[in-house]
Amino acid sequence: PEETVTSSFASFIHAARPEHLSQTVRQRSKRMILDSIGVGLVGSTTRVFDIALRYCRLYSSVAVSSVYGKPGVKLSPTLAAFTNGVATHSMDFDDTWHPATHPSGAILPALLAASQMLPPSTKPSGLDFLLAFNVGLEVQGRLMHFSTEAHDIPKRFHPPSVVGTLGSAAATAKLLSLSSAQCCHALGIAASLAGAPMANAATQAKPLHVGNATRLGLEAALLAARGMEANPLILDDIPGCSGFSAFYGIYQPKPLSAPGEHHEFLLEKQDIAFKRFPAHLGMHWVVDAALSVRNLFINYAGSFSPSLIRTIMLKIPVSKYINRPFPSSEHQARHSFQFNACAALLDGEVGLGSFSESSIHRQELRELLDKVVVEHPEDNVANFDKMYGEVALLLHSGDVLTGKCDTFYGHWRKPLSKESLLKKFRSNASHVLSEEKIEAIITLVDNLENLSDSSQL
Repeated sequence: PEETVTSSFASFIHAARPEHLSQTVRQRSKRMILDSIGVGLVGSTTRVFDIALRYCRLYSSVAVSSVYGKPGVKLSPTLAAFTNGVATHSMDFDDTWHPATHPSGAILPALLAASQMLPPSTKPSGLDFLLAFNVGLEVQGRLMHFSTEAHDIPKRFHPPSVVGTLGSAAATAKLLSLSSAQCCHALGIAASLAGAPMANAATQAKPLHVGNATRLGLEAALLAARGMEANPLILDDIPGCSGFSAFYGIYQPKPLSAPGEHHEFLLEKQDIAFKRFPAHLGMHWVVDAALSVRNLFINYAGSFSPSLIRTIMLKIPVSKYINRPFPSSEHQARHSFQFNACAALLDGEVGLGSFSESSIHRQELRELLDKVVVEHPEDNVANFDKMYGEVALLLHSGDVLTGKCDTFYGHWRKPLSKESLLKKFRSNASHVLSEEKIEAIITLVDNLENLSDSSQL
């Protein structure tokens, strides 16, 4: 039969081997795994995680898979994947790729749950686990490149709920050693389980998008393994009958080349953005710009004195769901250019505590928010690879101080150092784990290729 886009993806998933992963891809993906575990662990301390866990414990009939931050608590594999996915995105602290999506949270919890589900005689090795993780990444990245719409900050669907669901299906299909035909059906089933609207950004429902992506992708692979079939052309562009193209206005799919010497993984060519603080990625530009102008202000005035400021000018891209002048909840605050700029100006940093209720409703912060004016320069496009953040302080004296950030520390063009990533992981994990266990996880991930049983993670 003539090769189709969908069949090429299925063949890739089935044929990928550990030797196809370069050293760069292995190292970058292990950094992602470590960061995602840390983010999930600190996320297990949040209210939205508690809600999800209480719900899942109603249905934990086959409890074999572990839950982030809850020693002794186990759920069924799909519900453990869901709960851990919610934890990973509960603070919007997880990694981000370009085109925009949160890749790790959509696949890692499914792989962790599936590795515990399998019987001792068929436990995947650490190398099997790492390969499956990278297969899930590759499928997500390739799907995102099929649409020019996906390159901009999303407006309709939250990307991890779309490409993440298929990435989870691909990763777990690989871990379960499904046939090429079963991999094809897993992608088709996952497409029928995908999609969540952007209107639920900045609410407690947004973490469910990642929880559902990783859970439903795992379910799609399990259903395909048991014989369920789906449209074998789900990724192809079929006029008059939408498949995956339903999620994008412009959709131009291309076959995925076979793994090997002529195929280069996307992770080889582009690194991942790791967040330094728990907020929407766009906030990192305005925070770095705000910290820069704050230093200028202190050199100018001797200290940070809000009374000297007449207007705070933000120059940001147009993106409705992250343009929030007066956020009233932690989730709104994580999606507010205005809040993050003012918090950085007032405190000289943005961290976990910045999004507490007491911090959000401070009078001095509200007074700064009242001074904010927003502009949308034409050259500042809503694209994580091209945007910038600019914060200007117009003083009562008539002087103007300006800070600008084109590439924040942690962006794929300016990646976190190993030391910074380890510091973030240790800080996040310390909320629920002992120092001994934290160091054990670091060692396990660093030596993942040599692990005989990946369920030890």
